[in-house]
Amino acid sequence: MSTFERYLTIWVAACIVLGITLGYFLPNVFQAIGSAEIASVNLPVAILIWLMIIPMLIRIDLGAMSGVTQHWRGISITLVANWLIKPFSMAILGWFFIGWLFRPLLPEGQIDSYIAGLILLGAAPCTAMVFVWSNLTKGEPHFTLSQVALNDLIMVFAFAPIVGLLLGLSAIVVPWDTLVLSVILYIVVPVFIAQIVRRRTLASCGQLGLDQILQRLQPVSIISLLTTLVLLFAFQGDQILAQPQIIILLAVPILIQTYFIFGFGYFLNRVAGEAHCIAAPSALIGASNFFELAVAAAISLFGFKSGAALATVVGVLIEVPVMLSLVKFVNASRGWYEKRSDVQRRDSLMKPRG
Repeated sequence: MSTFERYLTIWVAACIVLGITLGYFLPNVFQAIGSAEIASVNLPVAILIWLMIIPMLIRIDLGAMSGVTQHWRGISITLVANWLIKPFSMAILGWFFIGWLFRPLLPEGQIDSYIAGLILLGAAPCTAMVFVWSNLTKGEPHFTLSQVALNDLIMVFAFAPIVGLLLGLSAIVVPWDTLVLSVILYIVVPVFIAQIVRRRTLASCGQLGLDQILQRLQPVSIISLLTTLVLLFAFQGDQILAQPQIIILLAVPILIQTYFIFGFGYFLNRVAGEAHCIAAPSALIGASNFFELAVAAAISLFGFKSGAALATVVGVLIEVPVMLSLVKFVNASRGWYEKRSDVQRRDSLMKPRG
């Protein structure tokens, strides 16, 4: 992880201040940017989202899915956590904290939108950043690659139905045409473009050429993310200044969700007998989020000024420090984790053989 990425939270906080300031002094400029739409899709943001996502997706080797059966227990736990638990637990936490407990402290007109943003965040498991977390915990790289490739493939087909189901349960009107368009624009098309770039680069320049392109594109992805945040907060500024506690309240269910999903994956891998180098990326991919997709979908579905967009941005704000705390826990608990494996191995050797 570069120094810039390590302090991403600081840059996000700076973008909050910059966005609110620019939105206050240049409201007409940002109104013009916000009105540049086609079929409910904001063109400037769509371009920024592509610049954010495509460099990350170029790293993904979809051919790596052939290796998923080698660590079927870790992969199974990953899939259960990401697709059968995480979206629904996030929805439950959103309904409890935002829809009930914190309701008197939040603007009534944005309650459903805040919950929708949390649902979008919960339905988008991490892709590219999990490579960073896996590397910091000495995770098995081929397993990390295969689970990310499999998650991306599932996301193409599962993201829209799961989000639509949970938004429907939240009594939020689902704009299905915009939701499907978002999936095509922000998942299908970027994956297609990224794989074309990847294959052509490998064919002409080899792995070294691909690594050089990824190194050049990495700053583009982060800068695009930060620029998008400036735009978001330029539109959200009035609401945040009026009620700054909104950021803290929205962070509560996200934090609980993150630690819960991580704990589920990490401990279940230990019970299943998976190696520590498998358990680390398996648990961390569910705890982290594909926040670029969540932000893009929230903007497309509900608009720049929506509570949904703000909720997904809060996920970006706390992502790096929270994940680094989990990385530290994984590394510190390695001895405890592997102790059970040693005991199981010793017991198997001591068993009488018939």
